[in-house]
Amino acid sequence: MKAAQIGETDIDDYIIQRREEGTSNASINRELAAVKRAFSLGIRKRIVADRPHIEMLKEDNVRTGFFELDQFLAILKHLPEVSGGTEIRPRIEPVIRFAYVTGWRRSEILKLQWRQIDFEVRTVTLEVGTTKNKKGQVFPFTEELDAVLRQQRARADALKENGIITPWVFFYTKGTRKGRKFIDFKNSWEATCKAAGVPGRLVHDFRRTAVRNLVRAGVPEGVAMKMTGHKTRSVFERYNIVSDNDIRTAAARLDAFATAK
Repeated sequence: MKAAQIGETDIDDYIIQRREEGTSNASINRELAAVKRAFSLGIRKRIVADRPHIEMLKEDNVRTGFFELDQFLAILKHLPEVSGGTEIRPRIEPVIRFAYVTGWRRSEILKLQWRQIDFEVRTVTLEVGTTKNKKGQVFPFTEELDAVLRQQRARADALKENGIITPWVFFYTKGTRKGRKFIDFKNSWEATCKAAGVPGRLVHDFRRTAVRNLVRAGVPEGVAMKMTGHKTRSVFERYNIVSDNDIRTAAARLDAFATAK
């Protein structure tokens, strides 16, 4: 249809059709957003004079997964050593430990290069334009991060002695792809979560975990948002999940307060 011919009833009919096809509200909203954007550009260029009202659908896709410390340790404990004749743990474990501390997205972690690691200043940096929100991020070393990155540096140096120089922080350690950027670990991750008693968990759950840990450690929210790369407070707050342990801790504090009174 030509843009000038599209009315609100056409939008409604489209929504009904997509729902009948089994499409989720979230997916339909992404499509509607594209239509709204097209109309905005059309009006700006004076190709169309007006646009129909497009009301977005309610979404219920907020994920709530996160890792308590014992669950994270269980994940590390159940990482497979070897799969299909190749070593697994040296590739996956450092990525998972890094994700648990920083809450950075998997794609951001796997793309890290040594030029972004400063052992002297003790920081890891994501340049402007390389993150989802296009802003740069800096995460200072914690003791855990320091251990992970020095371990990876030692592995990279060992490869260098054999004539393989890798720019990647997380890389393949064995086989024909030795030294190349580590790509993914979906199958090994799913098997590990099942063995650790937390089936169905996502690597992205470390993002929510890091937010919780930073807030509960007393880090100001503005600082925590910059460290984890959250652009808006609403998304950050959505990730700041309250657990049963948090509620029990609050009750214990209330008891302590009542006793003191």
